[in-house]
Amino acid sequence: MKVAAICARGGSKGVVKKNLRILAGKPLIAHTIEQALDCGVFSRVVVSTDDPEIAAVAREFGAEAPFLRPAELARDDSPKWPVFRHLIESLEKMYGLKIDILADLDTGTPLRNYSDIQGSVNALTESDADVVITAYSAERNPYFNMVEQDGDYVKIVKSAGGVITRRQDAPAVYSLTPSVFAMRRDFIMRSSHWSEGRVKIYEVPRERAIDIDSNFDFLLVEFLMQNLRKE
Repeated sequence: MKVAAICARGGSKGVVKKNLRILAGKPLIAHTIEQALDCGVFSRVVVSTDDPEIAAVAREFGAEAPFLRPAELARDDSPKWPVFRHLIESLEKMYGLKIDILADLDTGTPLRNYSDIQGSVNALTESDADVVITAYSAERNPYFNMVEQDGDYVKIVKSAGGVITRRQDAPAVYSLTPSVFAMRRDFIMRSSHWSEGRVKIYEVPRERAIDIDSNFDFLLVEFLMQNLRKE
């Protein structure tokens, strides 16, 4: 069974009440719920939240919200991995089912499209990877135009064994986006972080990877949505 996990705690600090803020006529979380429901990949679309208002909105837009997340898993410093485990254990106990794949869809990346979800999940099922993560070609490259402090001076972050004078000659690097994290259930239960497994990326365009962490990001996504509709 494939399950979409939409993790949406109520205590967002970067954008207050981010998941309920209206974007293009509907709450932010609704965009991710609708994408998960419409992509044709998942048996269930489940929202994990500590906030009864978010849970109610999630149900209004067609997702399940069968439990409220414990407060200790909804703090500012709470990692997501225990949230995934809690969701899996709760669903399997409540409904007597067995999850095979869990895909975490972050509410902060509403510009994703259905192919991003489908492609990530298919990339996982068609390989021996434990995790498939969406990513885009990075704007900066540690072999070419990123530096780190080295005493009183700076140096290129990574050496390729010689001087690279053109970005095109540098090894390809990618920036991760939380748009889709497709993971095998058994890997989640035996590990503590995605980096401990066999990881592949599913490349997406930069314009679909924007992650809302600030009011500026929210306005940028709102602008892009308005303009994409005009095309």
